[in-house]
Amino acid sequence: MYYADESRYEKGMKYKRCGRSGVMLPKVSLGFWHNFGSVDPYERSREITRYAFDHGITHFDLANNYGPVYGSAEETMGRLMDDDFRPYRDELFISTKAGYDMWPGPYGNWGSRKYLIASLDQSLKRMHLDYVDLFYSHRYDPDTPLEETLQALVDIVRQGKALYVGISRWPLEATRLAAQYLRERDVPLLIYQGRLNMLDRSPLKEGILDLCAEEGIGFISFSPLAQGLLTDRYLNGVPEGSRMSKGKFLKEEILTPELLTQLNSFNEKAKSQGMTLAEMALAWILEQKAVTSVLIGASSVAQLEQNLRCIK
Repeated sequence: MYYADESRYEKGMKYKRCGRSGVMLPKVSLGFWHNFGSVDPYERSREITRYAFDHGITHFDLANNYGPVYGSAEETMGRLMDDDFRPYRDELFISTKAGYDMWPGPYGNWGSRKYLIASLDQSLKRMHLDYVDLFYSHRYDPDTPLEETLQALVDIVRQGKALYVGISRWPLEATRLAAQYLRERDVPLLIYQGRLNMLDRSPLKEGILDLCAEEGIGFISFSPLAQGLLTDRYLNGVPEGSRMSKGKFLKEEILTPELLTQLNSFNEKAKSQGMTLAEMALAWILEQKAVTSVLIGASSVAQLEQNLRCIK
């Protein structure tokens, strides 16, 4: 049996308030996008999540189509709940999402009420949960009325299937309208999930972080290490076995001489501050306004341990 480390909240993890809510999230949260699917060894997933929780990471972030294969990361979460984490459910903050393709046909994608509610029902079954702490609209749907998507989120909370709601990668004005609509129905928008890192500062440039600060919405960054670019992995090219060498999500052609020069410049700056490039990249995000947490993936305990050093 797994017994969580009794000193798990005394190992250096720090927590930040999520916007103007009562929720405190760990500065570093664990994302299940890769490394937790059916193609990955379950015992490795178990080792990583145990280490995470034993070091104060209380937030596990999933989505309906995380894997691969689709749905399998949530199935892994269900096994983890049954094997290890059921006694600690009330200490965990578990999120999932719907918005991208999940099943064939017209009702398995985007932002309709039918898709969002059906998807969450499936997610709860896969994760062996009665509710999630946070449910996201995973992307903005330009063809479904905004009110339909948002009312589905309101009703999901009122049905007890989620405690809070969030949105991911919505444009600025739609985010502003979402915040108003949800606030008027007493289901405030808890958090915005977006890509923010030292190579992609779009939420800063587009005004998303300003809006989050103004509205009291938390912000959580996914891909904070730019899928490994902001680590020492690619400073000398493409190593064998790396994500870029497999070419699915990270294409080799993006590693131009100009990008290599920029990465090595970042790395020199990090070394001058006594940090690794990954530590500096994560710390930079956490210094930005409205940012509550960064979502990191991990393929090993050693990688997770290294990334936790960004916490100051």
